[in-house]
Amino acid sequence: MGWIQIAEAFSAARSRGEGALVAYLMGGDPDPRRSPEYLLAAAAGGADVLEIGIPFSDPVADGSTIQRAGVRALRAGTTPEAVLGVAAAVRREVNVPLVLMGYYNPILRFGEEEFVAAAAECGVDGLIVPDLPPEETGPLREATERHGLGLVFLVTPETQGDRARRIATSTRGFLYLVSRYGTTGERRGLPPDIMGLIGRFRDVADLPLAVGFGISRPEHVAAVIRAGADGAVVGSRLVREVEAGARPGELEATVRALKAATAL
Repeated sequence: MGWIQIAEAFSAARSRGEGALVAYLMGGDPDPRRSPEYLLAAAAGGADVLEIGIPFSDPVADGSTIQRAGVRALRAGTTPEAVLGVAAAVRREVNVPLVLMGYYNPILRFGEEEFVAAAAECGVDGLIVPDLPPEETGPLREATERHGLGLVFLVTPETQGDRARRIATSTRGFLYLVSRYGTTGERRGLPPDIMGLIGRFRDVADLPLAVGFGISRPEHVAAVIRAGADGAVVGSRLVREVEAGARPGELEATVRALKAATAL
């Protein structure tokens, strides 16, 4: 378990002639009891990595779809402890790498060492904290290193030069490339310079590169894989299906179509 399993998932996909699909769903949505069913459906559909959101009242990186999911989860009584329970339930059923995506405030309140230790105990392999700059990770990074979790950092079109290199050498598992400015959410198309953006970070990152933000259709997935990315992150599209009342089997079919688009 741990960040090595994340890296191995990307490597295994590449050996099969595929890119990796990272599927995001909000933990506790529509409620903590049913949340594992949707995550397991995503795994059954072929997701190579499962990214599980921790609901928070001020999700600065998220668009309206994921914001609404966080509200639903919070109203259903979801806490960070409940999300850890969701992760543990999923881990008991599948070996797909699990990455938690949560904002710093709930982690700080929980206690950085305590949170990372609890996550590792539940079978979590990695952690994304989008509002915590790499230069300020401090004790959280040390805790993830002690417990073998991958601390996955995000880079954006604005990340340049030496800072890009420092972030790339600090991340574990994969480097998360934000494809565009703004928040998460479905888009009709990809930025026209996506190939150049991927190439720029390929030059500084000796680890898998996954592209997210605005990736919502099979053709988007295919495009970023053809452009040189090792993986694609899809979130809002899947979260929207849960919001619309889709059954887990319907979500599985959507993930299967997205995964098929990763073929090289």
